Amino acid sequence: MSERMRLAIQSKGRLADGSLELLGKAGVRFNNSRDALWRPAANFDLDLMLVRDDDIPGLVLGGAADYGIVGENVLAELQAGDPRFSELEIVLPLEFASCRLDVATPVARGWSSLTDLDGQRIATSYPALTRAAFKDAGIDVEIISMNGSVEVAPRLGIADAICDLVSSGATLKANNLASIATLLESQAVLIRPKSGRTSATDRIAETLMDRLRGVLASAQTKYIMLNAPTDRLADIQALLPGSDAPTVARIAGRDDVVAVQAVCRERVFWETLERLKQAGARAILVLPIEKMMA
Repeated sequence: MSERMRLAIQSKGRLADGSLELLGKAGVRFNNSRDALWRPAANFDLDLMLVRDDDIPGLVLGGAADYGIVGENVLAELQAGDPRFSELEIVLPLEFASCRLDVATPVARGWSSLTDLDGQRIATSYPALTRAAFKDAGIDVEIISMNGSVEVAPRLGIADAICDLVSSGATLKANNLASIATLLESQAVLIRPKSGRTSATDRIAETLMDRLRGVLASAQTKYIMLNAPTDRLADIQALLPGSDAPTVARIAGRDDVVAVQAVCRERVFWETLERLKQAGARAILVLPIEKMMA
């Protein structure tokens, strides 16, 4: 029986949905399973473990899972509070479930920097990260640990400020809070132990990561086709975002116009197309790239 890679992901929620979508785009199909905690792949040497997000680093550290997909914030909090988790490393940022860990204060207090919080109480679900950040800044605060609804702490008189995850900022605004500092930028990441891995599992993981990198690269990459006047070709090439060497071909019966094709590795905005048109480009076509591998 061939060795299979065990990958721990969140069982439900934004991280679960994003992980399954990403794996699906990488061509991995999963069998239906009666076991809600275990899903084998039908066409890849991979088994999913569906568990709580907070449990994933511990499962990877303990060897129950070979790799894991977890929020960077969860890993950072554990590493800040327990040196054992420094044995885990991030091998691939996955570019979804983005958020940030912010310090936020009541708008009415008028505070604008961390130094304004000297001697104050900070409510947070991330006590280790928060404590370390204020200690590094030389600011003395009292940390109050909370498991949920951190944003209501100032209104209830439990704390003077908070440190919590922020996505859109709508929750802060609804509670009359404003961010004054960001302690951590977070996203979903693929993690593994630094040592104790098997070569067979790592080979499976490298194949999977190659596919995932291709999916992530193609998500931002576009294929642009256009016609360009020969005397404006240099200007038009300079406007193509993230393009190293566009393909330039002659158009039958025309000496004054060439066809340009380019893979653009940066986002292509409407403003980019407008600038290309102003530079003389015509018949501009932007196509998505489904798969890409370097």
